[in-house]
Amino acid sequence: MDTFVSLINGFGVALEPSKLLFCLIGVFLGTAVGVLPGIGPALTVALLLPVTFKLDPAGSLIMFAGIYYGGMYGGSTTAILLNAPGESASLATALEGSKMAKAGRGGPALATAAIGSFVAGLIATIGLTFLAPWLVEVAIKFGPWDYFALMIVAFVTVSATFGDSPLRGLTSLFLGITLGLVGIDKLTGQARLTFGVPELLNGIEVTTLAVGLFAVGEALYVASKRFRDPEEIIPIKGSLWMSKQDWKRSWAPWLRGTAYGFPIGALPAGGAEVPTFLSYSTEKKLCKYPDEFGKGAIEGVAGPEAANNASAAGTLVPLLTLGLPTSATAAIMLAGFQQYGLNPGPLLFAEKPDLVWGLIASLFIANVMLVILNLPLIGLWVKLLAVPQPWLYAGILVFATMGTLAVNASPVELGMLFLFGYLGYLMRRYDYPVAPMVVGLILGPMAEAQLRRALQISLGDPMILLENPISATLLGVAFVALVAPFVMKGLNRFKASED
Repeated sequence: MDTFVSLINGFGVALEPSKLLFCLIGVFLGTAVGVLPGIGPALTVALLLPVTFKLDPAGSLIMFAGIYYGGMYGGSTTAILLNAPGESASLATALEGSKMAKAGRGGPALATAAIGSFVAGLIATIGLTFLAPWLVEVAIKFGPWDYFALMIVAFVTVSATFGDSPLRGLTSLFLGITLGLVGIDKLTGQARLTFGVPELLNGIEVTTLAVGLFAVGEALYVASKRFRDPEEIIPIKGSLWMSKQDWKRSWAPWLRGTAYGFPIGALPAGGAEVPTFLSYSTEKKLCKYPDEFGKGAIEGVAGPEAANNASAAGTLVPLLTLGLPTSATAAIMLAGFQQYGLNPGPLLFAEKPDLVWGLIASLFIANVMLVILNLPLIGLWVKLLAVPQPWLYAGILVFATMGTLAVNASPVELGMLFLFGYLGYLMRRYDYPVAPMVVGLILGPMAEAQLRRALQISLGDPMILLENPISATLLGVAFVALVAPFVMKGLNRFKASED
């Protein structure tokens, strides 16, 4: 009953005219950036962080969440009409969606993606509404040793799941943790890794790192590939709407995709890639028309798109209740919370209930806005694909520079922005994931503080981490998550050598 009361109060916040405007801007921008190849919600939120630092915290966070949801929606347009998924989560959609578009059924493919996203987003947001308070009650009982172990789990799982190589993910993570050590040590008051630069005494700004890695790095990477073959847009032919047969074949995949996406997205090692491909393989097995798979089966679009959007709501569960990001966009959103002096976790529900429940209520509103925006404006989204990339990324560089200078008009800050941008380019060039680096910078100092607190309570005895059952279990999970990718890689090599 308390959840219903809190949600009603949240709608009171989310339905304020200013909050509705923030939500509309967020879903519109999110859909637009989801459509544009190579520009995802993480990059957009990173760009907006320095611009929104003086705005209303609740409205800004509602806008960020709208961008996240909208980016999940918009990614299907690129995957279907260009066969160029903007994010890895849209890979499964592209397999069947592009074939449907080439066969003249791009309209029904876009329609089932939009409606499936709405259904999955609605169900998953309901799940978030009821799961989050329960998880908060559990998290309140955690001690500092439990929080430290939980962050170790986040470090390992995020590093292992982003990118193709766990070792590269861990390298990116340790770079971020090292950057988190820069500044004044809160316990001793000593300067660490500042090299005599006064601007570094307050530490590395998360917004500068995020904008540099995601925005500047992406722009430089795209510029380095500007001579690649241009992508051809598949025109939409025939009706935009779904037939009765399409509805009949889509509703079950929508529900099954939601059942995959939400719980897997809520796991510390979640993300959207695993549930989308699980959904695709499940629909391929259960489809009554197996011959259509590989040629444009509507189930292969409906299921993965539902799983993709359900995982976005699932990602917000550990972010809001535990302060743990499980995707690149969630990591940037965590930086957004910290920008306003807010730390997601169980205490946030007690200290800022209006903000948290207003954010959750806005997700329901964002879902309705998105389904209204997506289908009628499909012509506009398709025209966005014709924007010349040099104009687009030049604008991103200007926007990133101006936003960073607006927060801190310092030559050192500007230099760090482009240093991190060049680092982001190199990481993309050599296939190092950038998200673990942001996670390391954000969670590294928090993990250090929790470890020190635990050691102070235990009078310096590190065995307290293993004596407590919750922290011991979490550290065991972290160890398994760390070792498993290397073991699987070794087994695959062994099998390959035998063959």
